[in-house]
Amino acid sequence: MATEQASRRASELRDEINQHNYLYHVLDQPEISDARYDTLVKELVEIEEEHPELITPDSPTQRVGAEPAEGFEEVRHPRPMYSLGNAFDDDEFMAWYRRITGVLEREDIDFVCELKYDGLAVALRYENGVFVEGSTRGNGMVGENVTLNLRTIKSIPLRVRNGNVPATMEVRGEVYFPKSKFQLFNEERVARGEAPYANPRNTAAGSLRQLDPRSTAERPLDIFVYGLGYVEGAEFPDNHWETLETLKELGFKVNVNNSLLRSPQEVLDFCRVWLEKHEELDYACDGVVVKVNRLDYQDHLGVVGREPRWAIAYKFPATQSVTRLLDIEVNVGRTGSINPIAILEPVVVGGATVQHATLHNEDYIKAKDLRIGDWVVIERAGEVIPQIVSVITSRRTGDEQVYEMPKSCPSCGQDVVRSEEEAAIYCVNASCPAQLVRLVGHFVSKGAMDIDGLGERLVQIFIEHGFVNDVADLYTLKERKQELVEMDRMGETSVSNLLEAIDGSKERPLARVLVGLGIQHIGSEVAELLARQFTTIDKLTGATEEELSAIPSIGPKIAQSVVAYFRNESNLSVIEKLRAAGVRLEDEAREVLAERPLEGKRFVVTGRMERFSRSQIEGRIKELGGAVSGSVSGRTDYVVVGADAGSKLADAERLEIAILSEDEFLELIGEAV
Repeated sequence: MATEQASRRASELRDEINQHNYLYHVLDQPEISDARYDTLVKELVEIEEEHPELITPDSPTQRVGAEPAEGFEEVRHPRPMYSLGNAFDDDEFMAWYRRITGVLEREDIDFVCELKYDGLAVALRYENGVFVEGSTRGNGMVGENVTLNLRTIKSIPLRVRNGNVPATMEVRGEVYFPKSKFQLFNEERVARGEAPYANPRNTAAGSLRQLDPRSTAERPLDIFVYGLGYVEGAEFPDNHWETLETLKELGFKVNVNNSLLRSPQEVLDFCRVWLEKHEELDYACDGVVVKVNRLDYQDHLGVVGREPRWAIAYKFPATQSVTRLLDIEVNVGRTGSINPIAILEPVVVGGATVQHATLHNEDYIKAKDLRIGDWVVIERAGEVIPQIVSVITSRRTGDEQVYEMPKSCPSCGQDVVRSEEEAAIYCVNASCPAQLVRLVGHFVSKGAMDIDGLGERLVQIFIEHGFVNDVADLYTLKERKQELVEMDRMGETSVSNLLEAIDGSKERPLARVLVGLGIQHIGSEVAELLARQFTTIDKLTGATEEELSAIPSIGPKIAQSVVAYFRNESNLSVIEKLRAAGVRLEDEAREVLAERPLEGKRFVVTGRMERFSRSQIEGRIKELGGAVSGSVSGRTDYVVVGADAGSKLADAERLEIAILSEDEFLELIGEAV
C-alpha cells in the first residue's frame, strides 16, 4: 500500500476504533461485534508495521506492548490532589454545612453529589487534546508516572473527542477494578493454581503499579473521571456540574449517578438512597462525595491542611465481622508513644484477612471495656483501617482478663508518663532504641531523605553496634567504612553504594529535612508550607506560635508542635550536627519586600470577591505587614468587602470602621486596578 493511501486508511481506522472504544467502554453501547472490532485493530496493526512512521501517540495500538519499566519517575502535581474530610452521619454533615455557609455568609448553595469509588486516584494530562502523562495521587503533592499503564485502560481517551480543545488540561479520576470482572479474574487465577487476590481496590492499585504494562493490560481496569485539575488555553464552565458535562462531551467516562442538588436535605436523601443500593453497583462504593457546585465559592472556601473546605465525603457504615481478641501487645512509635495493638483470631472483613486492629490508647480500651479473650465486632473503616467497634458481653465466660497498660517502656525499661492534655502514654527516654529505630527509619524513608538501601533492619544493626545514636550520625558512617565492610552480608560494593546514597541525600530540599526530623503533625504538605514561608531552618527555629498560626493552613496544634520541637536542646543539637555534616538546611532565598506599607494595620475580609479569592487577599495583607482577623472589633482598621457581605459589614458600619471595596483595597496597596 502506498504511503499516502496507508496514511489516509490508518487515520480512518484510528478514528473508527477510538469511536467504538468510546461506545463500548464509556457509554456501554457497542455497535459492532467483538470479531469486527478485532478485524479493524488487526488491519491498523498491519499498516503501522509496514509504515511505522504513521504510528501516533493516540493510536489504539499504543495501549499495549511497551517494554517493562525499571521504576516509576516522580511527578509533581501543579495543583495538589487533596484528600477529603469525612462525615459519618447526618449530624456531622450538617455541622460541615453550617461551617461553609458561615464562611460564605449565605445558605442558597447548590451541591454536586458523586458516588465515592474505592479505587486509586490518578491525574491525566493532555496537550492539544492528546494524552501525554498520567500519574498516581501519591502523597497529594508528588505521585508516580504510570502513563504506560494508564494507556491500557480503554475508557481513558488517548485523544479528546471534540469541542474546544485546551492547549493543556489535567483531568482527575479514580481507577477501579469492576467487581464482576474481579471475580472472573480470581477464578482464572485459581484455575491456574495461583492464589486469589483479596479485594478489588488493592488489586486495582497493584495493577496500576506493575512495572510491565503488559501485565496491567491483562487486568480489566476502568475509570470514572470526577473533576478538572487545571486547564490552559480554553474556557470551561464556572461550576463543577457543567464542568463534568463538558468532560463527558470530550469523551471522558463520568458516572451517570452524579446528581445536582439544591439543599442539604436533598443531599441527605441522596446519601440514604445509595446507602441502600450501593451493594448493587459493579464497583466498590463506600460513600458519597458532596461538593459545592460554584467554583468561585470553592475558591472562597479554600483549603485547610490537606482537605478542601468545599467538599466532604459522607461515609457509609463500614463492613463488620465478629472474632476473638487473643491478646494486646504494644509497640513504641517514633515520637515515644506506647501504642496498644489488638491481636485477633484471623477473620475476613470486607474481602481482606484481618489479624490486628488499632486500639489507639488506654482510654479507648477502658471505654470499650475490652478484655483479653472477648468476642468483638471488627470494622474496616473505609475498608482500610481495622478497628474494634464493640464487645459482645453476652459471650463472656468469666475467663477474660482485664488489660493494664505497661508502667515501663517495653523497649528500654524506663518509666512511661502520660501528659494531662493527651490520652497517650510516652517513653521520654531520648535514647530509647525502639524510638530511635523508627525515627531513623522515618528519616531515611522515601517521603523524607530517601536514602536508598537503608532499611529498618540495617538501621537497627547500626544502632545496636553504637554507630548511630541520632539521625545525624548517619552522615558519620563514612568514617566507619572498614567496620561496615566487615559486617555480615555487607561487603565493599554494598557499603560504597550505601555511603554514596547517604551523601547524596544531603542535597534534599528543606521540606524533606523537616519531614525527616519527625516533628509531630508535620507531614509533607505542611513541611512544604513551612519551607516556602521561612526558607531556612534557622528562621523556622526562631518562629513564634503567633507567626506560625498566621500562615494559611497552619493551625494552633501544628504551631505548638513546631515551637516545642525547636525548644528542645537535644533536637537543636541534632540540627547542628546535620549542619556540620553538610546537610542542606535552607532553600533559595525569596525576594523580601523592602516596604511593608500595612505594618501595624488590622484587616477583616468578608464577602465574595471578583478578582481574587478571600484567602489570596488575606495572604497579600500578611505579605505587606498587615494582620488579618476573623471578626470586626474596635481594633480593626479596615474591612475589605465583596459581594453578599453579611454581618461583618454591619459590624463595621456600626463601629464606623473604614470599609474598602476590592478596587479600593488594591489602590491602598498601590497595585493597578
